[in-house]
Amino acid sequence: MKVTKPLVGRPCYVELSTSDTTAATRFYGGLFGWTAEIDPRAEAGGYGMTKLGDEAIGGLSPLMQPDQPVAWTMSIGVTDVDASTEAVRRAGGNVLMEPVDIFDSGRFSFVTDPSGAAFSLWQGRAFPGSERIDEDGTLVWTELATRDTKAARDFYSTVFGWSATDGDMGGETYTQWGLDGQDFGGMMEMAGHYPPEVGPHWLLYFGVPDVDATVAQAEQLGGTIIVPASDIPDTGRFASIRDPQGAVFAVYHSTQG
Repeated sequence: MKVTKPLVGRPCYVELSTSDTTAATRFYGGLFGWTAEIDPRAEAGGYGMTKLGDEAIGGLSPLMQPDQPVAWTMSIGVTDVDASTEAVRRAGGNVLMEPVDIFDSGRFSFVTDPSGAAFSLWQGRAFPGSERIDEDGTLVWTELATRDTKAARDFYSTVFGWSATDGDMGGETYTQWGLDGQDFGGMMEMAGHYPPEVGPHWLLYFGVPDVDATVAQAEQLGGTIIVPASDIPDTGRFASIRDPQGAVFAVYHSTQG
């Protein structure tokens, strides 16, 4: 789907912070066909965009601090980043970076929910965010892994007005996040799936035409398979992968429609 104006109230942008932008470009270029354009301005600090054809898919950033993890993060679109940042704070979240302008592109802040799962708030101006979503090679789903699903439900519903619909997935409860009748993400309880040292986080899913072929390609490119290609009953097929620098993401192919 082509995005022509800022998406509000839902994930609208993805960004990879990595220890080696050149190696990451090779890996994701081989996996998804992305290219990278690095902003030549000194004040941009080596920040760039990953693109599919001529359209921006996400951001590509070198690590800005020694203790910064290699990771994928997502941004949620808002109309007023200052007001939304305050809403996060009032609802029990933490503000890691106060709102700041990014040239004429937009304004953002970096926050966490009450459990510590991190994400950004993005108020698009000249740049709306990811210019394509919900198709192969782009973001198609976002999933919160948390140890307190009730607190997360309260937080995201309060701050963003998300609906939270519970369903059964293999005998476990899986919650789907939605807005205006459209689901765009999910939530799962971490107990039994993650070791204690792994903190709450958002996992980003990218669409692919063939999960098994993508997994094989990821291994050839130096990635590590965390969850092998697996079926989600009546829904699709997915796998989770760690790239060579350590960022974790998932790939997905829908079998519906």
